Amino acid sequence: MDKLKLREKLQEAIDQFSFPGQLIEIEINKQGHINDTYVLSFSKDDQVQRYIFQRVNKGVFQQPEALMENIVGVTKHLRKKIEEIQGDPHRQVLQVLPTKDQTAYYIDSKGDFWRSYNFIEDSLSLDQAQSPEDLFQTGLAFGNFQRQLADYPVKNLHQSIADFHNTEKRLENFLRAMKEDPLKRRDQILDEADFILKRADFCKTFMDLERKKAVPLRVTHNDTKLNNILLDKTTRKALCIVDLDTIMPGLAMNDFGDAIRSGASKALEDEVDLDKVALDLDLYEHFTRGFLQGTGKSLEDLEIYHLRTGAKMMTLENGIRFLTDYLEGDSYFKIAYADHNLDRGRNQLKLVADMENKWQQMLEIVNRYKEK
Repeated sequence: MDKLKLREKLQEAIDQFSFPGQLIEIEINKQGHINDTYVLSFSKDDQVQRYIFQRVNKGVFQQPEALMENIVGVTKHLRKKIEEIQGDPHRQVLQVLPTKDQTAYYIDSKGDFWRSYNFIEDSLSLDQAQSPEDLFQTGLAFGNFQRQLADYPVKNLHQSIADFHNTEKRLENFLRAMKEDPLKRRDQILDEADFILKRADFCKTFMDLERKKAVPLRVTHNDTKLNNILLDKTTRKALCIVDLDTIMPGLAMNDFGDAIRSGASKALEDEVDLDKVALDLDLYEHFTRGFLQGTGKSLEDLEIYHLRTGAKMMTLENGIRFLTDYLEGDSYFKIAYADHNLDRGRNQLKLVADMENKWQQMLEIVNRYKEK
């Protein structure tokens, strides 16, 4: 799409926000599987200010008011915590830019849902760690996130996506997709289905803990991929957690686990050479050290014990989700080619198998930093 057509496409929504100055550039940000993200540059008094501008996937997020209420509430709470320790709230937490009507989002004439955030300059995000320190910083940031929100009233949060990390439900959806097989793809994943079914009882682990109220529901991010942390370009210190759409009540172990799944693998999640896919125990250790340092004393012993379980659970769950989407026609995750979700699913199951081979070592690492 050329720049003129892109501007025409976005103009209605842009006009509803109080951006200062003159719009001089629109860039497409291709990161992320779900939403359409743009970077808008405005010029005023020889100064350029940039903003994140997003069209949120209404097929995934069907309650924009509830979604944005979660984000506004949590970011205000985090901003207060950061100010209390004399941090920089302009760079360490996202700020929602209101519309001209002082709402947190705009629904356009086509029913699309738009919102805007401040752009955090001199920052970077990584799809894959470039050093163990990157994983330590990521762990520290997500650990701090848990600790800073430990006193936030979980009852005030809406469920952005029902049963988002209900692995039992994800398995049921997968089995239904296997049975219905609308695109006749089932025969492509028979080995993968067998692998998953052998772990059906494991899929119940966290839901059983929830039913027994053995672990607390907390404010959780629920999408703790490495690229959802902004690092300072100069210092490489963690700055800000982004992509807040799935903030809702959840389990701390899942936040830990999703970060390990995406950040401590030796390969990206769509690597097709499965010989390259393995858990990097050094990266796992650096993240664990940072996470437990960040959480401080806010986690219970059973939560800490099940951190490694979270890593395996989130990896298995994502494998199930990728393969379900593959069976159903790739309607949820954005794909770059026909078998993209198939490759992602196989990748995740290989990572699960490697975690199982390193299961005791994973627990020993957690215990090493629990005691410090």
